[in-house]
Amino acid sequence: MNFTLSENSEIVQYCYESIKSSCQKRPYAISVRILIYVFLWMTIIVTVIGNLLVIISISHFRVLHSPTNYFILSLAVVDLCLGGFIMPPVMVQSVETCWYFGEFFCKFHLGSIIMLCTASIIHLSVISIDRYYAVCHPLRYKTKITLSITVNIICTSWVLSAVLGFGIVFLELNLKGIEDFYNTNINCVGSCILMQNETSGLLSSLFSFYIPGSIMVCIYMKILKVARRQARSIRDTAHPMQITEENGDSASSKREAKAAKTLAIVLGVFLICWSPFFVCNIIDPFIHYTTPPLLIDILLWFGYLNSTFNPIVYGFFYSWFRKALRIILLGKIFQSNSSRIKLYAE
Repeated sequence: MNFTLSENSEIVQYCYESIKSSCQKRPYAISVRILIYVFLWMTIIVTVIGNLLVIISISHFRVLHSPTNYFILSLAVVDLCLGGFIMPPVMVQSVETCWYFGEFFCKFHLGSIIMLCTASIIHLSVISIDRYYAVCHPLRYKTKITLSITVNIICTSWVLSAVLGFGIVFLELNLKGIEDFYNTNINCVGSCILMQNETSGLLSSLFSFYIPGSIMVCIYMKILKVARRQARSIRDTAHPMQITEENGDSASSKREAKAAKTLAIVLGVFLICWSPFFVCNIIDPFIHYTTPPLLIDILLWFGYLNSTFNPIVYGFFYSWFRKALRIILLGKIFQSNSSRIKLYAE
């Protein structure tokens, strides 16, 4: 990305001084660069550690071995990959205003971004369906959402996301029809930008974000409506003598409803973080790619922050995650039979 934020703006710098086709470099002032590096490194560290703790918690504690939590675990792997492998090179590119990692890694990097974003929306879609059956059709849930089906869905989502992401970038489907404009005005040594033609930008945004996002919002509205109706029905019809007998089912129902609400918040955070970028992604090709690179960079980082926020949401709303976190930080996870510790309140 090229930025006009140099202390000595009259001095023209290039990413590669010895290469004629090098991109122009306009770095931040040194004090600003240090501040940005510190902030972004902290963001990366929080993202990696937070999602790693989610993965360890669900993997280690047997009580968390459920279809819903396996989907959450896979989503945490997506966020971990984004924090550990996508954010660091993007950080260097954002601050230094140049891409120093080569053309092949640039394509691999861009393909990975598309893959991980697509994987996120697929995981969130599947989680919404999982919650729908758990809350709205609890008697059919265990027959519809089995362990084998869960594993197959997770594997399929990763494969489809990888094929889509790397297929678009390495086959250059996103540049069909704008090759001349890209090579003349954008492409240079030291640049790594994901450009999309009008059709690609529109279709990718619709099918990878807006359509599944809208469907999931409708599903969660239905779930929350049913959950409120069930809670009201239990409260109004339960006889005092039945309370003890129904206590277990009531606690399970409440836990499922709370999980649905928490995951609805996760979906909301995803939509809030990525909506600005996908709005820009649709508009930019129609205004002849005149969106300032700095704005695109900011919108991308705002989207990446979704991976940072997810473990924080779990920490606020999932008591099992807070308890698992304490056990891990205190080192009790290394004790014998620690995997059998009960994390849910009775």
